[in-house]
Amino acid sequence: MKELIRPSTVLPAIRRPITIHTEDGLNLVGEVATPKTVRKASILCLHPNPAGGGMMDSHIYKKAANRLPDLAGIEIIRFNTRGTTSDAGTSDGEFGNGGPERLDVEAAIDFVFNESNEVRAEKLWVMGWSFGTDLAIQYARDPRILGLILLSPPLQRSTREDLEFWAEDGRPITALIPEFDDYLKPKEAAVVFGVIPQINLINVDKAKHLWVGEPSVHRVLSEITKIVAPERLPLPIEF
Repeated sequence: MKELIRPSTVLPAIRRPITIHTEDGLNLVGEVATPKTVRKASILCLHPNPAGGGMMDSHIYKKAANRLPDLAGIEIIRFNTRGTTSDAGTSDGEFGNGGPERLDVEAAIDFVFNESNEVRAEKLWVMGWSFGTDLAIQYARDPRILGLILLSPPLQRSTREDLEFWAEDGRPITALIPEFDDYLKPKEAAVVFGVIPQINLINVDKAKHLWVGEPSVHRVLSEITKIVAPERLPLPIEF
């Protein structure tokens, strides 16, 4: 008899801890959750602001790691930026308010493509949530990345020049904008992101910045799957 997928549901995957080494000598803790069958794509997750409690276990990311490898064949790669703590441990260093985190993002991308480790992604997308969206926009420019997924982008650190880079670059970007976001609501997002012609802005009715509640979680995970593994839709709500 099937069971309803709940917030605590953990579906099968190959899960292993990772350590990412930055150019300035820090060790960042993380985890990779890989499908047990065919890997359709990989997503590197950049978490919300650690000053506000953000970490690799922030609920959308943890639920993505717990579900998407099995439901959609999507590998989820999570890590704590410098000075950030989760159940996996604490990464070296101190929170830098988005500046030195450039080295964390670049090191994570290099790690994912390094042939000497067990990950070696072939189809990599970078996903940011809140603070993590600014890190993605500013620093995830490696040409090996297929595109960006942005959840609740506040655009607190990204500049117009950063947006213009992506406009010229042309790679696909999808941004999920909650109707009741605390920072950037749909109307404002349409204006500020207007500089990027290829961006897909998805306005999510009744949603909030933190995507609390199982309907919001299911919507976010479904939109992620639609981007990188659309043939695996619709995502089941039972297992």
